[in-house]
Amino acid sequence: MLAHPPFYFLASSRTRAALLKDTNMELSENSSKKVPIGVSRIEGDPLAVTWTERYSDTLDKYWKKLPRVLGSVIASVAVFIMGSTIRGEWLQIVVHFLKAVGYGDKDSVGANNSTDSGFLEASLAHYRLQGLGYYWLAATSISYTFYFGIGGFLHWYYYVCQRDRSEEWKCQPHKFLSPELERHEILLGSFSLLLGSSVSALISCYLMNGGRSTIYYNVAEHGWFWYFVSWPFVFIWQDYLTYWHHRFYHLPLVYKYFHKLHHKYKHPTAFSVTAIHPVEFLHMQAVLASPMVLFPVHWSVFVTLMIYLYYHGIIDHSGINFKAQWWQPWQPDSIFHDNHHQYFHVNFGFNCALWDKIHGTYRQKNKLYREDIFYGQGKDLNQCTADELREELRERESESHLAYRGTVHGNQLKEIKHKLR
Repeated sequence: MLAHPPFYFLASSRTRAALLKDTNMELSENSSKKVPIGVSRIEGDPLAVTWTERYSDTLDKYWKKLPRVLGSVIASVAVFIMGSTIRGEWLQIVVHFLKAVGYGDKDSVGANNSTDSGFLEASLAHYRLQGLGYYWLAATSISYTFYFGIGGFLHWYYYVCQRDRSEEWKCQPHKFLSPELERHEILLGSFSLLLGSSVSALISCYLMNGGRSTIYYNVAEHGWFWYFVSWPFVFIWQDYLTYWHHRFYHLPLVYKYFHKLHHKYKHPTAFSVTAIHPVEFLHMQAVLASPMVLFPVHWSVFVTLMIYLYYHGIIDHSGINFKAQWWQPWQPDSIFHDNHHQYFHVNFGFNCALWDKIHGTYRQKNKLYREDIFYGQGKDLNQCTADELREELRERESESHLAYRGTVHGNQLKEIKHKLR
């Protein structure tokens, strides 16, 4: 999914020791301090994304022993696993699978069998939430393990090993989050992960104890025709609703008090995906879970699309120039959402750029987009001052042409340079 396969970079990446010999210094747009590339920038901070830098020598030693193809597969699988577990959704996947194979009594009502239990147990049973504590413990512990473990690995794989080659893989090659923002995103993301895992545990426990939803497990209940139609229907429903949800949070007042928090990360990483205001995070959870209560959907459809959405949520925030595959004509490349973070009020869609094109919020080469220009329409370059045009040129030049297809990036630069003549 990259312009080049991951092992292309791995084969020529230097170790941390070599990186430390460099005289190159990184000056983050969000930090006034120069820091040697490869050096851990928040010493002793276990929550810093850069914790893997301290173990880079050891990781690199063993990683180089792996066949190149295997290294590529591991990196891809790591992204997939992180996307499936980042909000505790892995537990829902397990529950739906168990119910599909007939495990447990789907119609059990624990309340009738809990008269001798304690008040709390009886209350939980009444709402079909027996054993909620175990579900919550499983959801949160596994989610945090993968969040820090795989997230740290991906950070090391790209942002440590290949930091000196960022022109080849990064959407904004010379811009990185400051150490303070890295710490901020992982602290906020960790709290959001706690919320997401708790919601997932609640839903999983409820379903496993016979709670009702519109999810069904036998194709015969609604027939094969609806089964195949439901794939595009559910995908479009979730994605179009997500577009308007996202656009709503970009209204000036709502953006100021909620979504602006997420846009602190102008150069996003994979950890940025959960670094969202708690209210917005829970609202998004409700949007994505809405098919479970609105219309019948087969468990395999719901689970597969859920994994797909979260997987692309990871790579679209990764800052890496992932490309959509040939079988994904609807899916924009990761630069699409990276542009959203860089230019703010534009490109509101997630897994389909069509909604932005229909509603006029798709980024145009003859428009200027900034944090103080709302509604996704941008400002015509003909109305911009010379200073605004020069600033816009710097922004466009900071992007990697490798993240785009064809002559798109070149045309964007030509447009702004023509206006500056």
